[in-house]
Amino acid sequence: MVGRTVASVVAAGTAWVVYRGGARRPPGGVARWTRRNHRGESVTLWGGPSVAAGSLAGLAVQPGLPGRVRFAGLLVGATAATLGCYDDLAGGGDAKGLRGHVGSLRRGELTTGGAKLVGIGSAGLVAGALTRPRGDGVVNRLLAGVLVAGAANLVNLLDLRPGRATKAVVVSAVPAMAVRGTAGDCLAAPVGAALALLPADLAEQTMLGDAGANCLGALLGVAAAAGLRRRRTLAVVTVTVAALTLVSERVSFTAVIDATPGLRDLDRLGRRPA
Repeated sequence: MVGRTVASVVAAGTAWVVYRGGARRPPGGVARWTRRNHRGESVTLWGGPSVAAGSLAGLAVQPGLPGRVRFAGLLVGATAATLGCYDDLAGGGDAKGLRGHVGSLRRGELTTGGAKLVGIGSAGLVAGALTRPRGDGVVNRLLAGVLVAGAANLVNLLDLRPGRATKAVVVSAVPAMAVRGTAGDCLAAPVGAALALLPADLAEQTMLGDAGANCLGALLGVAAAAGLRRRRTLAVVTVTVAALTLVSERVSFTAVIDATPGLRDLDRLGRRPA
């Protein structure tokens, strides 16, 4: 509990300091980081790098975390944040979704989304393998890798409304953080960082963007890969994440959430009225 508290406090403090220090004068100027949200209002993307910086800082100082798991989280978290930021700032928006990026790669075109797919996918496979116990089978390591990369993408798919991705991460983290274990230890930092900027996100002053959402998702995946020891459970969770990603190609998550009473209430909690 002490270790998790330390990680959460460091993560939250770092995220807030980075956000407050750079929101008004981010690298490259305000315009470079400004985007239109779902209302058509201007918000800054600086919240994403801030959440990522806090998550990685908290993970780095987390006492008692196994070295291999810590390295896995730092590796894939930094990769996801960096490539997500690249996509946020340089993405042209020509290719959309998993199908669009894969199609571009098949044609020999490397879009910013394609770079993210390859980079986060590769880092996810390495990180997933590192989270497994020594001597664990190849199948389990592969499943863990796919889970880490898939979670990074899935959380990003949810970042279409204020606070939605953060709420999803926090709700997913509750079971692991309620008990002792490596999974809960891994989640203390990203949850702390995300909650620190949740008020600004809900107020529509900033958004996570790909940098923040991909990083949070990747760390959620690392926690799950490290905590799920049974192959059957690991396989079920991995297949579920993959299935939701494929479903998102044809089904709007926003439409489903708006049509489901419990999900709709949680999604709108703390948000400005429509």
